[in-house]
Amino acid sequence: MSQPDEATESPKAPAPRDVQPEPMIVEPSRSRPTPSARAPKPRGGGTLALALILSLLALAAAAWVGWQQWQQQRGSHADRQGVASLQQRADSIESRLGALGDQRASLDQRVDDAAAVNRSLREELLGQSERIRNLEDAVARLAEKSLSGHDAMLLDETDSLLRMGAERYRLFHDAPTAAAAYALADQTLAAVNDGAFGGVRQDIQAEREALLKSQPSDPTGVLRQLQSLRGAIGELPLKPLDAPTGAQATDAWSRIRRALGSVVSVHRDNGAPLAVADARFARELAALDLAQAQADLLAHDGAGYAAALQRADASLASQFDGGAASVQQARATLKKLQSQQPTSDSVELGAALRELRNLRAVRALAPAPASSAAKPAAPAGHQGGAHP
Repeated sequence: MSQPDEATESPKAPAPRDVQPEPMIVEPSRSRPTPSARAPKPRGGGTLALALILSLLALAAAAWVGWQQWQQQRGSHADRQGVASLQQRADSIESRLGALGDQRASLDQRVDDAAAVNRSLREELLGQSERIRNLEDAVARLAEKSLSGHDAMLLDETDSLLRMGAERYRLFHDAPTAAAAYALADQTLAAVNDGAFGGVRQDIQAEREALLKSQPSDPTGVLRQLQSLRGAIGELPLKPLDAPTGAQATDAWSRIRRALGSVVSVHRDNGAPLAVADARFARELAALDLAQAQADLLAHDGAGYAAALQRADASLASQFDGGAASVQQARATLKKLQSQQPTSDSVELGAALRELRNLRAVRALAPAPASSAAKPAAPAGHQGGAHP
């Protein structure tokens, strides 16, 4: 009985999943087993189901393990592709860096070449500057020679013209001739190639204008008009001794005056210094006044000229017939001549001449330090290779 009991109890013990149950060998008993000792059929089907479950679990585990391995292989393949792409990018970057290095080297070479060219150009520029400086010195020396030659001659001529004009006016009061000399001096000074003499030209113009203003606009015409007036004095009518009586008055006073007139005769002399009856003497006095005006005009005596014209006009007003057209025309001519009288003040000359001489003295002293400073610079000009 013990063996069947053990056989019946053995299926109850749990068997491991991976260990398959070993088949039990039951020795047939000689005696007929009881019905309770037989193995039930349903227990064989549970084992098979358990085996199927275990196999399914094994397949699932194998599938999971395979899926994990496939995922790992896929990830490793993606990683290999990423590494390959990174390696490719690194190679391209290295190639670009190499190309940039080559370009940098070529740029450095070009910069060095440009620096060398700039140094050579700078040296050439310094040489050109030295040559230009030497040429400027040569031109300055030529300008000094020109000033000392041609310009000096022009300045001497200007000095002579100014002195002649001033002496002409001082000795003879000949303002037109002196003004003409000053005009020639201004033209001569304008030909000088030096702008420092511009102030001298302004002084010359000022003195020339003063000379022109000191004389009438047309002295020859004034003298001609005075001469014509002297010739016309002998034909001018004198003032009548008495006013015309006209119609005889009939009043009492007129009759008394006529009665007394037969006894006493009264004549008017109009304030004349001499008797008006001497017509020749009156005309000679007026002619002498006009001659004195001519002499004063030639002597550039403005006050005497004006006084002589006033005396001549007073003679015409007092001794000649004011109602005559010829006398009125003569007096109008005298008034016109009085408006054209020369100025009595003399013109001060000599400022332009003094300015010219002072400027020439300064210009004569200026080249001395320049020439002495230019002597040490001569060897530098020979080193630069520039020859004027």
